[in-house]
Amino acid sequence: MKTHKPNKPFSMIREFHLADWFTLANAVCGTGALFSMLTYLQTDDVRHVYIACGMVFAALVFDVLDGRIARWRQKNSVMGRELDSLADVISFGVAPAVIGYGCGMQGLYDRVVLMFFVACGVSRLARYNVTADELSEGGSKVKYFEGTPIPTSLLLVMMLFVAATQGALRESLWFGQVEVAGFTLHPLVLFFAVSGSLMVSRIRIPKL
Repeated sequence: MKTHKPNKPFSMIREFHLADWFTLANAVCGTGALFSMLTYLQTDDVRHVYIACGMVFAALVFDVLDGRIARWRQKNSVMGRELDSLADVISFGVAPAVIGYGCGMQGLYDRVVLMFFVACGVSRLARYNVTADELSEGGSKVKYFEGTPIPTSLLLVMMLFVAATQGALRESLWFGQVEVAGFTLHPLVLFFAVSGSLMVSRIRIPKL
């Protein structure tokens, strides 16, 4: 009769590949961006907006590196793919939405659009995970993206970074604000609506 040997302490961490640590760094940067925006809301110190935007950029660097390292070492795993998606939700979905909110998109319609954006990002990643094998056409690498990749939200973050450098935050947000049925909408938030819609679209983008 065989006895089941208990797993060693931290056995899950022992199974991480090098690329997985870069993926975790991606998630850490995204979380750091969230903390920076919370600090901005408390202190009104615009430097924290700059830090938040910089952390999202750093997350993108780690996101690119984890894929390159995985291909270089030829070590891919289902767990690694799931880790990557979860990290991307934080860094390129939730973090940009919170940056947008902190910068002034705080009306009811703004919040609805920002939630729509995050939901689109989550849906985009879920669709990628279940169709990756099909999109690779029998190879080891996906040949194209279906819908824009969620890291393209960095463009929104860059836009808000520029707005912050010009003092265009909160009441001074670009394009002002409009009242619809007694609730506020900042037209700038529509860029998030477009980005989210493109992520869940069926357009094909070749993967470089």
